[in-house]
Amino acid sequence: MNRQPVLFLDRDGIIVVEDQVDSWEKIKYIPGVFNALGRIRREGPFFFAMVSNQDGVGTPSFPFEDFYPVHNRIMQTLAGEGVDFDAVHIDLSLPGDNCPGRKPGIGMLGEYQGDRFDLDHSVMIGDRLTDVQLAKNLGCKAIWFTKKQDIVLLKDHPEYQDVVILVSDNWNDIACFLLGDSKHVTRQATVVRNTKETQIELSVNLDGTGNGHIETGIGFFDHMLDQIVRHTGFDIDLHAHGDLQVDEHHTVEDVAIAFGDAVLKALGDKRGISRYGCELLPMDEVLAQCAIDFSGRPDLVWDCDFKREYVGGFPTEMVEHFFKSFSDSSRCNLNLKVSEGNTHHQIEALFKSFAHAMRQAVRRYYWSDQLPSTKGVL
Repeated sequence: MNRQPVLFLDRDGIIVVEDQVDSWEKIKYIPGVFNALGRIRREGPFFFAMVSNQDGVGTPSFPFEDFYPVHNRIMQTLAGEGVDFDAVHIDLSLPGDNCPGRKPGIGMLGEYQGDRFDLDHSVMIGDRLTDVQLAKNLGCKAIWFTKKQDIVLLKDHPEYQDVVILVSDNWNDIACFLLGDSKHVTRQATVVRNTKETQIELSVNLDGTGNGHIETGIGFFDHMLDQIVRHTGFDIDLHAHGDLQVDEHHTVEDVAIAFGDAVLKALGDKRGISRYGCELLPMDEVLAQCAIDFSGRPDLVWDCDFKREYVGGFPTEMVEHFFKSFSDSSRCNLNLKVSEGNTHHQIEALFKSFAHAMRQAVRRYYWSDQLPSTKGVL
């Protein structure tokens, strides 16, 4: 199962202005927070978890009835802007209580240290150095939400050198950093493959928006490749002319080889990528599953059985050959399985699950230059 990175978010100081927010008039949102967090929520891979210290809630100086209605309004407003949280962790203790759940302690965050979450690629965003310390204690990265010039203060804390990946109090800059907007190099490649049997030109942009043009001369095949474009979010332009007067084999095979070559070239040295992707995808009566690993060791595991020989004039035996050729040329490990059902649905579900798994596997983490392998090579 693909582990999910977490975006840990403080509340006061990064979402609302730092204060004891115990009345409606004290709710003052940080400029840009709605748009930025909405973008990260829509486009990013993160599990959203709020982690906040709220000193002494439940005491006479900060009674429950002053905290929860105001807090719930903040959460409702965020949800209305598309920023819903998967989990909320609030420590109500006072500093002198030495509660293990109070930041930077991680006593209330034990669930994130299991196999479900990817702490190596998780991020804590907070306005205090205690938030940075929390990130260090958890084993994740930190964005220190403060003025950029405050970065000089980190020289007094060498222990945070490998923890803090960005210092900024600009939400747009933070969203661009986490989502890898145009300030980062786009991963793209073009492959031209000319043989006596086919002439193919294929361009791919792994950081695209799901646009492109597919033209192979094989209607059903074009339809399946369109699924890859839509569900990976890649930009793909493909012009293929093959010897269809013979049959579809050479065109399908060479398109798969060119596509695999282009993806491998666009991935470059693979540093910072997720590497693994998996998807379980239903389509009407059919359930398809795909797991992919850009390991550098090509292999195809195929557990699919089609009852029809053709779909729309397209030979169904070529589906397996397409994925085998892609696996070989992109040097990935690919595992595909589909339940019984309508053959058209089986094949389309396989292409869609493949696309979603691909999207996960090529995702890159812009603050990481690590190669996702203990071998040191992929």
